Amino acid sequence: MNDFVSGFWPIWISTITLGGIAFCVGLLIFASRVKVTLDSDNTNGHEWDGIKEMNNPLPMWWVGLFIITVIFGLAYLYLFPGLGTYDGKFGWSEVKQYEAEVAKNNEKIAPLYAKYAALSVEEVAKIPEARDIGKRIFLNNCAACHGSDAKGSRGFPNLTDSDWLYGGAPDTIKVTINNGRNGIMPPMAAAIGSEEDVKNVANYVLSLSGSIHDSGRANAGKEKFAVCAACHGAEGKGNQLIGAPNLSDNIWLHGQGEAAIIKRVHEGKNNVMPAWKEKFSQEQIHLLTAYVWGLSNK
Repeated sequence: MNDFVSGFWPIWISTITLGGIAFCVGLLIFASRVKVTLDSDNTNGHEWDGIKEMNNPLPMWWVGLFIITVIFGLAYLYLFPGLGTYDGKFGWSEVKQYEAEVAKNNEKIAPLYAKYAALSVEEVAKIPEARDIGKRIFLNNCAACHGSDAKGSRGFPNLTDSDWLYGGAPDTIKVTINNGRNGIMPPMAAAIGSEEDVKNVANYVLSLSGSIHDSGRANAGKEKFAVCAACHGAEGKGNQLIGAPNLSDNIWLHGQGEAAIIKRVHEGKNNVMPAWKEKFSQEQIHLLTAYVWGLSNK
């Protein structure tokens, strides 16, 4: 309630809230003081289709519950945030409660995390309990992109196949999780040449992994591939220092086949993995690293 950027809305909401309570109280008082002229049979003279309207007062238990509800509402609005920018006597908020619960949980599990943090990634990966913790972290945060089985999808790397864009050593994986990655391939069609040249290079790239290709076009595209070799290497084996994929292992992150390669040459690609160091503690990242590393090192 205290996040309003305008002073009007807190006043508006407070007025409606308190006004509604005041109206209900006033209605109860008014109803209790109204005098109705009654006939001898306790009716007020109103009749419709043979049905007479009687004048029976509200039961006292109902009136009592009504008053208790009003008192409870006023007490709640005094103790907790509910009136515009007023934080309440207790100063409670969902954020504060969440932070307190997180702090309590962190204090509870700190000894467990500390125990695993003292071990190497390779050692942690062999402990079933530690793997389960890392798996839960992965499923709650990483599976949206890499899949619940960590096998990825188009544009999102498979973490189980030992094919690493930036390297699969434990320290490298930890750096990737901490800082994220930003893989950029610029559009290269203009640098390669004509559309025929692009098709030739695409077939040469397919030939590097033994995929189905046009051998004539592949031979013609070998020379033009020199433009790509600056990142992917002369043999197309990639460069983990800059995240350039290996083109010779028949693993295709952004789609397989001549059309997919031509599309990538024309459009380029900007793939971003977010950094997680602000969300996770280093102990959590250590466990997550062990889980990810263990997926391809069983």
